[in-house]
Amino acid sequence: MERRLLEAGQIQAALAGLPGWQLHNGRLRREFRFADFSAAFAFMTRVALLAERMNHHPDWSNSYKRVTIELHTHDAGGVTARDAEMARRIGELA
Repeated sequence: MERRLLEAGQIQAALAGLPGWQLHNGRLRREFRFADFSAAFAFMTRVALLAERMNHHPDWSNSYKRVTIELHTHDAGGVTARDAEMARRIGELA
C-alpha cells in the first residue's frame, strides 16, 4: 500500500468510515474500553498479530481495561492510506 501522506480532506473522509477514530496531533487515535484487563490484553494480542502481518505497528498504551492506539506512518511523517486501513481492521477486531 502506498505511503503518500493523506491530505486533510482525505483524512476526514477516511474518518467518516472509521467509527470511534479521530485525528489527534497528526495521528489517527482511538481509545478502546473492555470488561477487564484480560479482555484488553487479548485485544492487544490480536492487534499485534495484525500489525505483524501488515508490517505496520501502532503506538499504543494499556491501562487496566483501556487500550489507546495511535496510527501514523513513521517514514512518511503522518497519516497515510495504510493507517486508515489498519484502523479499519483494528475496528473489526474490537
